[in-house]
Amino acid sequence: MTTTQAYLQTWTEARTRFTNLLKDLKEEDLTKKLVNTKNSAGFLIRHIADVELLFTKNVFGASETKVQAKTIIAQHDTGEWTNMAELLLYQQYAFDNLKPIIEKQTDDDWQQSITTKEFGTKTKAEAIGRIISHTAYHAGQLSLNLKYG
Repeated sequence: MTTTQAYLQTWTEARTRFTNLLKDLKEEDLTKKLVNTKNSAGFLIRHIADVELLFTKNVFGASETKVQAKTIIAQHDTGEWTNMAELLLYQQYAFDNLKPIIEKQTDDDWQQSITTKEFGTKTKAEAIGRIISHTAYHAGQLSLNLKYG
């Protein structure tokens, strides 16, 4: 197994913490949030996809990737993330853009340093860890919102 295959397999498996939550999602769940918290379930779904698309574009150099990172721009939940079909399509679009760009990386590419304004200079190997942990972190929040919100 190549390094790229291992990272792809790890990212794909880790992302199931997020996608498994989407299987039983109902539109009325999208506004759920925990008491004294800011982010609704819908916001978290959109945010995960926004960040995956930013990674595709800014970390892996897919300049043709279209992303309007509304959750990053707003920096808070605006209450607009209530269209389930749109959110599910958008998160799939994020997956469908990030997966092939990961697949294109050579083993040497993983040691290449990249710099972003969000987290400074990291190797691509460090960056893949960042996107895995980011998605898992927010998937945990999403799970709590859906269960207790």
